[in-house]
Amino acid sequence: MSLLSVADLRLTFGGLVAIDGLSFSVDEAEIVSVIGPNGAGKTSAFNCVTGFYRPTSGRITLRGRDLPGMRPSAIAGLGVARTFQNLRLFGELSVLDNVRAGSHLWLRQSVLDALLHTPRYRRSERECTEQAHHWLDFVGLRGDRYGQARNLPYGEQRRTEIARALARRPDLLLLDEPAAGLNHGEKAEMLDLIRRIQALGVAIVLIEHDMGLVMEVSERVVVLNFGREIADGRPEDVRRDPAVIEAYLGGDPTAARDEAGGTATAGKGGTGEGGSGEEAAARHGERYGERRDDGAGKAGKTGETGKEAAGKETAGNDGAAGGEANA
Repeated sequence: MSLLSVADLRLTFGGLVAIDGLSFSVDEAEIVSVIGPNGAGKTSAFNCVTGFYRPTSGRITLRGRDLPGMRPSAIAGLGVARTFQNLRLFGELSVLDNVRAGSHLWLRQSVLDALLHTPRYRRSERECTEQAHHWLDFVGLRGDRYGQARNLPYGEQRRTEIARALARRPDLLLLDEPAAGLNHGEKAEMLDLIRRIQALGVAIVLIEHDMGLVMEVSERVVVLNFGREIADGRPEDVRRDPAVIEAYLGGDPTAARDEAGGTATAGKGGTGEGGSGEEAAARHGERYGERRDDGAGKAGKTGETGKEAAGKETAGNDGAAGGEANA
């Protein structure tokens, strides 16, 4: 049985379809990345899994238990933790207290214990603090642990949020763009951290736009476009999928398929155009760029500027992205 199973998930906001028939599964200690252009429905899927949104239809199960309809706190109690695309730290609290807050699910103390400062309360608080230090060491935090969290550099705040999620002792960790805003060195450290989290036996579902990190760390990749799943497979297969190339670069998927197929032709001694899937995508992107330029030129002849023509082409994508952001 899979740890997490999502089947035919659909989420709508009035007439806007945010997710349309998404299905994927996550096994124990597996790393699965969910990728796609802005507005594809990735964060909305996370919100459905964690109980922030209630799906319109479909099924989400954790070890066979249905999650839709449960409160987010109850889902967290089942072993699901997450980080957010936009940091959700308690800025006024210390870094240490932010991570301590993630331990509340397993603290063994009552209101009476807290009021009377019983031995059980003191033991619980001591263990909580020790665990917070442990997870801050684990993520490699170098900043001040006793100062306010808002005073940390951005990359250190990212580490703190991950440490807080790990303090819950999850079985499934959802990371929403953990490498966003990080420099090259910090991204390399994040890659190592994700692998070390997996080594603890924690399954990870990752939303990320850095394709280098995704292809390096993922065991499987799920691709969304305008709420629909267009690919699910190993990274080396997904990166050559014509539908994925079209979603990221635009244009005709048949042309992308022909380009990718040139590798096999050349490999057999033919005269086809060789190269890797990435090279095929790059060539396809260049040709698509040429078509966009030609379109702008034609628009100029009819009195429409190139900028106006480009604006019409991108209006649909901008609208979809704005719909998910508002959601």
